[in-house]
Amino acid sequence: MENGNVDEKVLSYNDVVLRRSDLYILSGPYFLNDRIIEFYFSYLTSCYPLEDVLLVPPAISYWIKECPDIASLKDFVGPLHFSQKKLIIFPINDNADVTVAEGGSHWSLLAFERNENIFVHHDSSGGINNIHANRVFRALIYYISADARYVDCSLTPRQVNGYDCGLYVTAIAREICRWYGSDERLKNAKELWFSAVKERITPFLVSKMRNEILELVQSLMVKEIL
Repeated sequence: MENGNVDEKVLSYNDVVLRRSDLYILSGPYFLNDRIIEFYFSYLTSCYPLEDVLLVPPAISYWIKECPDIASLKDFVGPLHFSQKKLIIFPINDNADVTVAEGGSHWSLLAFERNENIFVHHDSSGGINNIHANRVFRALIYYISADARYVDCSLTPRQVNGYDCGLYVTAIAREICRWYGSDERLKNAKELWFSAVKERITPFLVSKMRNEILELVQSLMVKEIL
């Protein structure tokens, strides 16, 4: 790769470290990795600093999915204070091999909304990650809400290529956070964010979002230097 070592650190943002290789991913039509999604979730948390909203980092979400003993999750999830959150967003990765770092080939999003007591799965490839989202749901119902429902949202916009799934996760997460922090939630609480996601998450918006995230990273890099 040109313009420096791919492992060179280019930005420290909250607890996330981005490297030059992440800029390369954002510059082209490539599958987003854990670091980029964690960075954007951290950024959304800064944009919507609500105590009852939690955007879970990919590594934590993945460990919840792959943990061989659900009972042993108690000490792991305790510091996350799930019981105090009204909205929790999990990125879901289809990697089933814990020995492969940053493996997998598809991202989707699972969101829990406490007022409706529901886990909603958004998959831009029509539900192919359903089994993985279900594993997170089954692992967490005891810690979040024992009688919660699970639905696979049929209104989730579909991706038009094989590499933008991670961008759909970031775009949908942003739209859910926007909905939660707006008057729209108060007017149509039971409809949740479904209509907003269906209407606003378009292939054009998603294609622009890759560059938006890249420009965000670059602007934060400049601020860090200054």
